[in-house]
Amino acid sequence: MKACAKWIRDGIGFDALLIAMALTYLLAFAGLPLLYNIIISFQVVDMFSLNQLFHEFAGWDNYIEVFHDPAAAEVLWNTTLFTIVSVFFQFTLGFALALFFNQKFPGATWFRGLFLAGWVMPGLVVGVLWNWLLSGDFGVINWTLETLGIIGEPIFWRSDVDYSLISVILANIWYGVPFNMILLSVGLAGIPEDLYEAAALDGATALQKFTTITLPMMRSTIGAVIALGIIFTLQQFDLFAAITSGGPAGSSLVAQYWSWELSFRQFEFGRGAVIAVLMIVVVLGVTVFYVRSTRQETRL
Repeated sequence: MKACAKWIRDGIGFDALLIAMALTYLLAFAGLPLLYNIIISFQVVDMFSLNQLFHEFAGWDNYIEVFHDPAAAEVLWNTTLFTIVSVFFQFTLGFALALFFNQKFPGATWFRGLFLAGWVMPGLVVGVLWNWLLSGDFGVINWTLETLGIIGEPIFWRSDVDYSLISVILANIWYGVPFNMILLSVGLAGIPEDLYEAAALDGATALQKFTTITLPMMRSTIGAVIALGIIFTLQQFDLFAAITSGGPAGSSLVAQYWSWELSFRQFEFGRGAVIAVLMIVVVLGVTVFYVRSTRQETRL
């Protein structure tokens, strides 16, 4: 016991204890559920057999059924469109705001902090907020568009098959812009001012400074922000649950919500696990890109 206590007091043992606790937590709450999800994706698991320890082996049947499902093509399209459009505008608007608040003017820090208020709210709260904003009868967005003369009659964003996915995209863009802004602001703060001063002495315009200094110096940060944006967007579930529930008629159904729907509404846990496994593969691929971007930034 004395040797153990001395080992912990020396610091080495305490560090090892912290690492062991962290690994135990990850194993219990991430590793085992992930392994179980992969296992049941190859098994026949429904509401009648969920409580059983062993399940019938299905092989690749669950995967084949998912790929041959009539909804698969639309879900793939919706997921791709939702991810690309959301990440593009989150990054673009976030970068524009980061550049704006990087300028020195009174209240810049305060206003930048104000933008983060939306991001720290839970996703379900943001979904409920946008549910009200997008209401066809009394929503602020319809009222604003009608006042400006852009539309002549209300748009039922949540219940119209042409606008349901757009409504969630708008909410997700609003939700993700502050996160992109703060990360990109950190990257901008790391660029030496001497570079801009030297470029100004050479007569460089603002656009030339941006293309020859800002973008090259921010390359690794941009890669990391886009990778994180893709990961968080693929994990977005709360907004769909609060705004459209994947409807109407599957017009806003994406992979993450389809996985939940198959598992907890249709009780086809094996097929729901298949979609989760496929998304994990995609997220792991993006994570590898993110890790490479951060390593490159560290070297720089």
